[in-house]
Amino acid sequence: MDLGSCLRLLSLSAIWGGSFLFMRIGAPVLGPAWLMEGRVGSAALFLAVVAVLCGQGLQARRHWRPCLFMGLVNSALPFLLFGYAAQTLSASLLSVLNAFSPIWGALIAAAWTRTPLTARTMAGLALGLVGVAVLVGFDGVTGEPGAFGAILAALGATLLYGIATNYAKSVRGVTPLALAHGSMWAATLMLAPALPFFPPASAPGPGVLAAVLALGVVCSGLAYLLYFRLIADIGAAPALTVTYLIPVFGILWGWLFLGEPLGWRTLAGTGVVILGAALVTGFSPRMFFRPKEAANA
Repeated sequence: MDLGSCLRLLSLSAIWGGSFLFMRIGAPVLGPAWLMEGRVGSAALFLAVVAVLCGQGLQARRHWRPCLFMGLVNSALPFLLFGYAAQTLSASLLSVLNAFSPIWGALIAAAWTRTPLTARTMAGLALGLVGVAVLVGFDGVTGEPGAFGAILAALGATLLYGIATNYAKSVRGVTPLALAHGSMWAATLMLAPALPFFPPASAPGPGVLAAVLALGVVCSGLAYLLYFRLIADIGAAPALTVTYLIPVFGILWGWLFLGEPLGWRTLAGTGVVILGAALVTGFSPRMFFRPKEAANA
């Protein structure tokens, strides 16, 4: 991996790690529905501008099925669940729970292809569960009312990400930008009917509005562009290692900007979850040093 790709990987990790910070800022004020409607709506507008500049049409009539599915399973529902969880859980804990996404993805792939789980995969799953148990057992936030439901919501969101990841592999004939762009418009339309049932707790101030824009433009729109560039440069598997770096930045931003506690139990639980995810997905540091031709294959 060259220096440019390394910097893009770290930048993407920092951006997606920051999404949990912004959710934690916006969710208690706006609630999950209005927060995530603002996120997907602003992301859709940003990606529309990018698509025009790149000369890539949406072709909604032709690709409406994958855009609709990805909008529901990869954006609308998981964003809503994470928004609900962000009303109670810390940004640090949310970012660590997000590391379950590749675990679900690997398990769903094994079930879909009817491939028996290896000992390494089983060990990784067990470690992931142990890591979550450590975090849940020792994180002070988990004692708050509604914390258990919030944790289940966050894990449900990661399950949906795992489903979306496997579905995306089967999509043909749609450029990544068109799929991201179309799915954001689909998510915007899907979330709109829920808005009257989940009114904001109070009027948002400038800080909350800035968090919404950051979630949409930076953490969704710009992040997609960085991710696509990484896949093109180093391949899909190395690009997915961003998942293991997100909790590092999620914890860092929560500690720096929200004053969230940073104890040894949090670090230990995070390390165990990341190790479990690495085992399940077959991560190896050697994938970073493959020739570019092999990485792009």
